[in-house]
Amino acid sequence: MTKQQVGGGTQSAGQGAALGVEQRSIDFVPPEERHGSVWRLFTVWFGANMQVTTAVTGALGVVLGLPLPWALVALVVGNLLGAIFMALHSAQGPKLGIPQMIQSRAQFGFYGAILPLLLVVLMYVGFFATSAVLGGAALADWWGIGRTPATIVVSAVCTVLAAYGYRLIHQYEQWVSLIAAVGFLYLTYRLLTGHHVGRVWHSGHVGAGTFLLVVAIAATWQITYAPYVADYSRYLPEDTSVRAAFWWTYGGSVLGTVWMMAFGSVCAAVAAKSFEGGSVSFVVGLAEPHWAFSLIIVLGIVAVNVLNLYGMFMSATTTLTALRPMRMNAGVRLVFVLLAAVVGTVVALAASADFLHNFENFILFLAYFLIPWTAINLIDFYFVRKERYDIDAIFRPDGVYGGFNWRTIGAYVIGVLVEVPFVSSTFFTGPFVKHLGGADISWIIGLIVASALYYVWMAPVARRVADEGPRVAET
Repeated sequence: MTKQQVGGGTQSAGQGAALGVEQRSIDFVPPEERHGSVWRLFTVWFGANMQVTTAVTGALGVVLGLPLPWALVALVVGNLLGAIFMALHSAQGPKLGIPQMIQSRAQFGFYGAILPLLLVVLMYVGFFATSAVLGGAALADWWGIGRTPATIVVSAVCTVLAAYGYRLIHQYEQWVSLIAAVGFLYLTYRLLTGHHVGRVWHSGHVGAGTFLLVVAIAATWQITYAPYVADYSRYLPEDTSVRAAFWWTYGGSVLGTVWMMAFGSVCAAVAAKSFEGGSVSFVVGLAEPHWAFSLIIVLGIVAVNVLNLYGMFMSATTTLTALRPMRMNAGVRLVFVLLAAVVGTVVALAASADFLHNFENFILFLAYFLIPWTAINLIDFYFVRKERYDIDAIFRPDGVYGGFNWRTIGAYVIGVLVEVPFVSSTFFTGPFVKHLGGADISWIIGLIVASALYYVWMAPVARRVADEGPRVAET
């Protein structure tokens, strides 16, 4: 494989120090610049999930009406299933050495990949805004300042980390993983010993539809990481095994998410009004000193929000460089990161409580559009092209992958459409959901249909191209 050019300019970069600004963006990372240990993927995804947004999502299991034990089972099942897909994406990073979403050009075409990219950028903006609000609330309570300046401070920290990039993000997540694990271990102890969990253990009614809805929520949480999970494994050495990258990612994400979602479910069960009235205040109030746990919550919010911001930057860059080639130097990179941070922060500050709740539901609804994308991407990598890609062609509209791949776009659109009747969310409810007792099985149908259609339509094409001897770089 050769060094890539973005907008006609070859980028060069050594490994650099942790505090050095990352020189690459969406371009290929050559073998001589690969570095790091695969176990660091565990700390990235464990740290990203050890935060209050995850707990708030887990609380939905109880809020929707499941008894606490069944809510916990549903959350575990959903995370175990959903993390399979995000971890399979993570394993692509070391093999290809490019960000996750730019690799979609191999399936959708150079310009066709803009379709899922736009949806992903919108999702990042929403998640960044909602997390920034929670982080601002924790910082405001700690410092005794208004939530507006506190939210800006949290966003500014994320901006600095995202501007420096890959290495500093990995270092930050590693330390946050340790701090959050110790802090939430004590908070979990205080929660379980300070409240009568046994009294709420069997409250509520078990409905199959509600159980499947909670499974879908947990699985969707994991799948929303898919568009950027490979961004944090792409610098690993080429000889990193798929198995190792998969399991370190899977283990970190599942352990962190299940822990925090279970924590949130218990909070909602034992103190529904207090937790729903102010999740940050309730968690901080579990133990003394309050400032220390406010700090842990802020660090956790930054840990996930810097991933949202970095992913927003990478996806926006991929979209814009497809429309207008440009040299992505350090200055341009900083401008892109700042603009992404400003957009996310403005949305966070402008949102009223009701608007933010509705907007977050809308963003979760957008996740349904990711299901067919993740199916297509994984089928292509593992079963159609079997890890063999022309890396140079991914960066050219006249390459072997073309401008638009209408077979892929067709499979994607059909995959989305067949989901619609089975969607169950506060934003939209499909016509078949009522007959399923409120169950959301849209993500399962979307995965199956999009996978099958893409394989049937594209496998013969990929074999024919391979027989013709394309300029393929085997990783």
